[in-house]
Amino acid sequence: MIPGGGQPNMQQLLQQAQKMQQDLAAAQEELAQAEVEGQAGGGLVKATVTGSGELRALVIDPKAVDPEDTETLADLVVAAVQAASENAQQLQQDKLGPLTQGLGGMPGLPF
Repeated sequence: MIPGGGQPNMQQLLQQAQKMQQDLAAAQEELAQAEVEGQAGGGLVKATVTGSGELRALVIDPKAVDPEDTETLADLVVAAVQAASENAQQLQQDKLGPLTQGLGGMPGLPF
């Protein structure tokens, strides 16, 4: 409902929607370029992912490599990637949250 009971200006609504779409696209591009890190084992394994969740790098300290215990190394890799992914999700919330909060009620938008 429009305050004061007036009819919404469709041109103005379309312009606002287009600007929000442009802002959202810019934020998504920024996320694709941003990198965040997660680590496990006190830094023995470090994973780097983009803000959109793409794994970019994995660094394993030689101290983490024990041929007799590959399960622990695998667990550290999984934990580091999960930590990096959580950091990427938080970055997504920080960047996209403010842009998408008011969009849920607008028909035709995929949010």
